[in-house]
Amino acid sequence: MISIIICSANAADLLQVKDNISRTVGVPHEIIAFDNSDGQKGICEVYNEGARAAQYDVLCFMHEDIEMKTEGWGGKVLEIFDANNEIGLLGIAGGGYKSLAPSSWYNYYLQENGGFYCNLIQGYKHSGKAEMLDYRNPKNEALSKVACVDGCWFCTRKHIALKYPFDEKLLTKFHGYDLDFGISISREYEAAVTFELLLKHFSEGNFDKLWMDEILKVHKKWAAVLPVNADNVPESHLKRVERDAFEVFLQQSMDQERYSKWELIKLIWTTRHSRVATFSFPYKLMIRLFKMKKKPATYSF
Repeated sequence: MISIIICSANAADLLQVKDNISRTVGVPHEIIAFDNSDGQKGICEVYNEGARAAQYDVLCFMHEDIEMKTEGWGGKVLEIFDANNEIGLLGIAGGGYKSLAPSSWYNYYLQENGGFYCNLIQGYKHSGKAEMLDYRNPKNEALSKVACVDGCWFCTRKHIALKYPFDEKLLTKFHGYDLDFGISISREYEAAVTFELLLKHFSEGNFDKLWMDEILKVHKKWAAVLPVNADNVPESHLKRVERDAFEVFLQQSMDQERYSKWELIKLIWTTRHSRVATFSFPYKLMIRLFKMKKKPATYSF
């Protein structure tokens, strides 16, 4: 039995996904949908309300612009949780290494990185690109342990969501909640990506400054916990790769004029709490920042 929680912004999309869930989930379920079309509540607040109201032990948080393709997917979710008590978070996309350097759940600028794990049909509502099956299974597993998962669809247990609630005080918009939740539970539970479920996500992400503002809040909050290294990237390499990735981020920020040097210095200073940061780590990054000059933008977040 599964409680499915949706923060809705579009009544037509919600009606469509409700019908799709009813036809495909295959187990007793409830759909707890909140009309948030006015945007008055952040997604963390909505998800916390949903978790408290849920009557079943397994919770599924999902966007409404999704079509579940796998018949009987609810039974597979229950089976995975029943067979793996250590798993506290289940998704359909995720990264094996969550960096200290700011990023989403995967940092493309790390010279050494964990795996990219994904199984979904990705649509491109905003750009108009043709949809594609994004299947990446580097270990050829049915279930892969990861550091964090993408927020378009993920499941957890109710007692976990209540013990580690979404941070509605810090994250008041609609970004960063998945990253924050995954890092939050990582000290007690594991996260995983399943390759036995397939869904279609109709829209791509919008990685604008508002998105990055929320991501930076998460990074400042969890600097002492990051990086999360589910893929066992050699710890002896992490200081170097994190420094290099951080420098890419700093240069991006300079090029796109998203943040002042003072804002970046405050972010750099939080890195001193990480296990990969020696005493000199933040100071060297600050020196590098002061030497940087704006150049034509060649990167994107």
